[in-house]
This record gives sequence, structure tokens and C-alpha cells, in this order.
Amino acid sequence: MKRTVVLMMMLLLLWQSACQKGEQDRGSRTTVVFWHSFVSSTIPAFNKLLQRFEDEHPDIHIKAQYIPSGDALIQKLITAIQSNTAPDISWIHADYLEDLVTADAIYKMDAFIQGENGLSEEEMSDIYPSLKQLSSWRGTLYSLPMEATNLGLLYNKDHFRQAKLDPEKPPATWQELKDYALKLTLDKDEDGTFDQLGFFVPIYPASGPLNGWMVWQWFPYLWQAGGHVINPEQTRVLYNEPPGVKALTLWRDIYKALNLKTFTTDYDIAFAAGRVSMAMDGPWNLPRFNKMLKNMDWAIAPLPQGPEMKATVAGGEYLAIFKQTEVPDAAWTFVKWVIQPEIQAFWSIESGYLPIRSKVLEIPAYVTYLDENPNLKTYVLQLEHSKAPRPFDYYNMENTRAMAQAIEKATLGDVDPKAALDEAAVKINKLLKTVERN
Repeated sequence: MKRTVVLMMMLLLLWQSACQKGEQDRGSRTTVVFWHSFVSSTIPAFNKLLQRFEDEHPDIHIKAQYIPSGDALIQKLITAIQSNTAPDISWIHADYLEDLVTADAIYKMDAFIQGENGLSEEEMSDIYPSLKQLSSWRGTLYSLPMEATNLGLLYNKDHFRQAKLDPEKPPATWQELKDYALKLTLDKDEDGTFDQLGFFVPIYPASGPLNGWMVWQWFPYLWQAGGHVINPEQTRVLYNEPPGVKALTLWRDIYKALNLKTFTTDYDIAFAAGRVSMAMDGPWNLPRFNKMLKNMDWAIAPLPQGPEMKATVAGGEYLAIFKQTEVPDAAWTFVKWVIQPEIQAFWSIESGYLPIRSKVLEIPAYVTYLDENPNLKTYVLQLEHSKAPRPFDYYNMENTRAMAQAIEKATLGDVDPKAALDEAAVKINKLLKTVERN
């Protein structure tokens, strides 16, 4: 009995010693809390990225926490700021900046860029201008891009062959997009319901978390028609002018012709099941599609050209450092590390995202990788035609919701595209008039 008690005490002492050592080990590392909204298909690549960082920086631990994207993320950030529980770094969208800056919640990036462990002018000039624009608010840089994205056209080559369309010649114009969408839409069992949809028009509830995702996908069509969201002076919106009406009319016509009102919004699952022939998607889903569509002949093409130009939307996610952090230097170390060309090449290969810097295209291994992966290469080459919306410094989130409501009303509802866009424009122009300008 005594021997058993002694043994138990020894085991308890060993366990306590191990726990204390573990606490000391954890205590010797700086922990950086990082909020993100990476989709499940990107998580394996994200975990590899974090592991590589920690291997190279054994004194820093990145504690990654998933937060749903869209309105949920900005609402949680605002709540965390108010309760003094903000993360050290957060993955944000460009339209969060106004709220975060006006709340005095995030650092200006110059506080770090111009510091001892900063970035040179050459390094900053190497970041694509559209991404720096999206990382800024009122001309001041408050974040840095972690990756770049744009939109391409995902299409099923077998469906093209079955419809007597050349699978190596995806639609190159708006008219071809509309014509192909109709040709690829089939009621196979003749029961009055389409079993195969030619093109998925991305309509989501304007009041839901994907409203910004819907608007973001509509931007290229507005630009392709020669339009803009807002005037350079930021005194009135322009999307209710003829280019915007043309762009929304195109979406409305395809949406109604294909009766997409009754179709699922899970377009990716439907595409994999052979129920959708064409859809817009970004490079972040390539790792997932490479597995999910391994038994399908599919490809990524550039977005069709509009009446005025070629265009796709530049985007990505941006890293902001919060003023509540107690470890700003460690947070900056991660941000600076992740935008280095070698890391950007690694991240692009692993995740399918696009690099934020042009020097990545000078890395021989990355160039070889693009040649071996033509779908990713399509997205990278589209960077030449990628655009960012003009700065929208005030009421950006309100404007996004208003635009989403207009798109929803013109497609899901029966409102004329011009009338729907006019309604949104009146609402936002009224808000813009309240802005006090210097």
C-alpha cells in the first residue's frame, strides 16, 4: 500500500513538472492572435503557411482563430474592440477600413513600414497598385494584402462538346456568354424543369452575409461596360448610369431565361454534379476543384469581354494590426514575412491564391509551376486586366448593401434594372451629401 502511495506521488510530481515545463515553453514564445475567414479548402495550405512561419520564427506562435466572413466578421471585430478583446492581427476586407479607422482600432502601416524592421520603397512599389489602393482609406495605408484574387470563368468542357461548342473556345464576349448559357441549359427529361444550367448568376440575399460577394462579382461587368461605382470626387455614385444598367440587364436576362430563382446557390456542388456548365470562381478554390473535379474535363477561362473592355476584379484579403495588441512587433514580423516573394510563391502554390507582388514572377520554380498548372496561370495572367473599385471612403458598407439590394430586386424580383439602381443611388447620394469635406 505504501509503495503504491509513493508511486502515485512520484507520478504526480512528474506530471506537475511536465505541466510546469509546458507552461514555461509556452511562456517563452510570443503568441499572436490572428482572426481569419479562410474557407475549408484553404485551411490545409494555411496550416502549412503557419507551420513554416513558426519553423522560421520559433519564438513566435500564431494562434489562428476562424471567424465567419462578411458582416459577421466586422460585427465581431467591432464588439471585440469595444470590449478590449480585439485580436493582434485580423484578416479583413477593404470595406471594413472605414469602420476600423474611425474607431481608431488599427495602426497606420507606415508605423511599421518606416521603422527599423520596415520595408524599402522598392519593396512597396513591387506590390500591385490596385491592392495597395484596396489596403488604404482616404489615401493612407492601414493594411497590407496577404494574397491577391480575381475572377475567372469555370467551365465544363464535356458540356461544351455535347452542345457542339468548341471546348477550347470559351465565351469571349457578353453575347457569347448569353448564347452559350442558353445552349448549355437543358431539360433532359422534358418535365418542364431544367436539369442542366448553362451559367450560374451569383444572386444571394442582399440582407445576408454574402451580399458583398455578390456585388464583388458584378463589378467586372460594370467596368466592362465602361462604368464606375462612384465619381472621382466621391460626391455621387455612378452605377445607375447606362453602363451599370447594361451590366445588370445582362445578369437579369440570363437569370430569368434560366429560371435560376428555383436553383440552388451551391453552384460549386452543382458544377461537380454536372448540373452547371459555367460559373464564376476564384483561384482560392483551385486546390479543392483539383480533387473534387478530378473525373471531369474542366478549365478556367478569362471573363468574357464587355462592350468597352476586358476586366476582372482585383481583390484579396488584407492584414490589419490592432492597437489593442500587446505584441505589435511580433504581429508586424508575421505581416512582413508573409508578403516576401518566396513566401508569396509558396502560398500561391499551396493555396491557389495569386501573388501580391510582381517579383514572384521572377522566381523560376514559380514560373515552372504556372506552366504546369494552366488554370492558375489564367488567373495570374488576368492580373493585367484586374481592376479595383475607385476609393469609397464614406458609407462603403451601406453602399454595398444598397447595390446588393438593387441586384436582388432586378433579378429575383421584377424591378426594372434602371429603377433598382436609381433607388440605390438616391439612398447613397443622400448619405454622401452629409459628409463634411475639407
